[in-house]
Amino acid sequence: MSSVFLLASFISFSQVKDTAKVNQLDEVLVSAVRVTTKTPVSFSNLDKKEIKFRNLGQDIPILMNYLPSVVTTSDAGNGVGYTGIRVRGSDATRVNVTINGIPYNDSESHGTYWVNMPDFASSLESLQLQRGVGTSTNGAGAFGASLNMLTDNFAKESTGEISNSFGSFNTRKHTVKFSTGLMNDHFEIAGRLSALNSDGYVDRGASDLKSYFLQGTYVGKTTLIKALVFGGKEKTYQSWNGIDGETLNNDRTFNSAGAFTDEQGNARFYDNETDNYQQDHSQLHWNEKISENWSTNFALHYTKGKGFYENYKEDADLADYGLQPVGAVVTTDLIRQKWLDNDFYGTTFSANYKKDKLDVIFGGGWNKYEGSHFGKVIWARFASQSELGDRYYDDYAVKTDGTVFAKANYQITAQLSLFGDLQYRTVNYKANGVQATVVDDTFNFFNPKTGFTYDINANNALYFSYARANREPNRTDYEGGNVKPEKLNDFELGWRYVAEKIQFNSNVYYMAYKDQLILTGSLDDVGAPIRSNSEKSYRLGLEVDATIALTNQLIIRPNFTLSANKNTDLAVEGQDYGTTDIAYSPSIIAGNILVYTPVENLHISWLQKFVGEQYMNNIELPEAKLADYFVNDLNVAYTFKPKTIFKEIVLTGLVNNFLDKKYVSNGYMYDVYPYYYPQAGINFLAGLTLKF
Repeated sequence: MSSVFLLASFISFSQVKDTAKVNQLDEVLVSAVRVTTKTPVSFSNLDKKEIKFRNLGQDIPILMNYLPSVVTTSDAGNGVGYTGIRVRGSDATRVNVTINGIPYNDSESHGTYWVNMPDFASSLESLQLQRGVGTSTNGAGAFGASLNMLTDNFAKESTGEISNSFGSFNTRKHTVKFSTGLMNDHFEIAGRLSALNSDGYVDRGASDLKSYFLQGTYVGKTTLIKALVFGGKEKTYQSWNGIDGETLNNDRTFNSAGAFTDEQGNARFYDNETDNYQQDHSQLHWNEKISENWSTNFALHYTKGKGFYENYKEDADLADYGLQPVGAVVTTDLIRQKWLDNDFYGTTFSANYKKDKLDVIFGGGWNKYEGSHFGKVIWARFASQSELGDRYYDDYAVKTDGTVFAKANYQITAQLSLFGDLQYRTVNYKANGVQATVVDDTFNFFNPKTGFTYDINANNALYFSYARANREPNRTDYEGGNVKPEKLNDFELGWRYVAEKIQFNSNVYYMAYKDQLILTGSLDDVGAPIRSNSEKSYRLGLEVDATIALTNQLIIRPNFTLSANKNTDLAVEGQDYGTTDIAYSPSIIAGNILVYTPVENLHISWLQKFVGEQYMNNIELPEAKLADYFVNDLNVAYTFKPKTIFKEIVLTGLVNNFLDKKYVSNGYMYDVYPYYYPQAGINFLAGLTLKF
């Protein structure tokens, strides 16, 4: 059997086999957050073997770009720095993200900031993207998808790896990994250090990123204990302003961040208009195989985050910064820093019972977030009565989140299995600085889910599921006042076909929302997307993906999503707009990967992505329409296997957008004026990995 067909088989069956195969002792952790084909949920798996040839420095969302219903974007235009992901039109604040079952979404904004974890893909064993509500997990409710990531499994033998890549826009990544292997058959220590730099596609869109990962593992006959510390430090020149239409046509790499006019009337850019943040994670996992039928997982976690972004402000009002007029002077040029200093800690737990036809998981978690928001003026042309270290605002936020759930699969007959899932979640959020009064809200959510899977024969299976989800507002939502929690009823009907050379998945979904918090297309004064409640809205779509081995050397992996995403009877500021498209929700998303292996160890992949036109607001303003785009990438990898010194030498090359398409993947509206985030034309990355 050729290497290509083995690859096709791996890709195909990575979708349909139990992900707990990574390690039997990891089974309870994996099963608590993941699904298999016995669960009536739409999902995709991505294994480290599938992404290693493209893991050359770009963020995890970019590596996920070719999964069904996924749209990605990059502020700096080349996939390094601030990147984003949408699934079924839902942005990252609505995608529940966990790392080893631990919540990762920011507790207040609900966002996922991948820039805080550069090169994290190098420490991933696998990830699973569940589309729609999915099954119960820890953290914020999933309104578009759930993404759970599993970090590296332990290695039985000692290993080492040095990986370096270089490319366009002075992009470079340097990674060192090691594992001691199992010492005395029980203990392993593994780690990684990474440094990543890029100038970015847009002007001054530079990133200076560093990260680390250290894991200690104890393996016993029935016990697996993992202690992990990992984190990252980022400094990125701000590139989140976007550009207007005229600039897009005339100077598409222009970046207005940091622009000011000095006292002599010269146009200049402040050289430290940067975002600076460090985030450090600690996790302790204890997996225990109690008996043939029972296994448990218990985890403790703590995350520390601290950082700021810095701005040069021209002609700022002294009063806005708590400063008194200096004689007749009431404005000043100044440099400010806006800080976050937060702690997130808690516990998650689960127990798995398996016997005969029954597979039950009980689980939950309790987590607390404590955050400080404050601002400093570090320089002013007219400093008034200010003192070094003064804070012109000083706000706080505290959020507690408790979850318990129980989910079960029961094999009623040889062909029919029934799925049930009940979750109760309680959330309390206290904060100031977001309204005239202090926020103190408590939410109690009950989220039932049920469905079935019917195996028609050895090759065909049908599934149906219903899931209920509720979700609390985020911090920015409260700034608009009078905000409501949102509700979702998600219906999924799917068909899976698996044969020797073909795997085919299709799924019809209907997601009916009540008070959905939809993106207006506007941004607030710190660049956060502004949302408002839409009383009734829905998403109706068809998802199809396949893996087909055309020959022993050639496979294709096409996917597409056709959808209607609508607000019903939309009213904005007293004006009725009727039925309109939901913002940032293209009706067509399609992708394809063609893999050709002419000789052993040589892999050539042609990757294609099409995203249909979409609106940047909900009233279908013609100026708010983003054009469709079709992008092609080429990935080539060759693996040498020397007999001495190195186990493997891997040469990789990636040409992104090789047809040099000038396209825009994201934007926003400033009142009725559109602003865009242009993406890079043709660019490349090349890498060398030495394994020993």
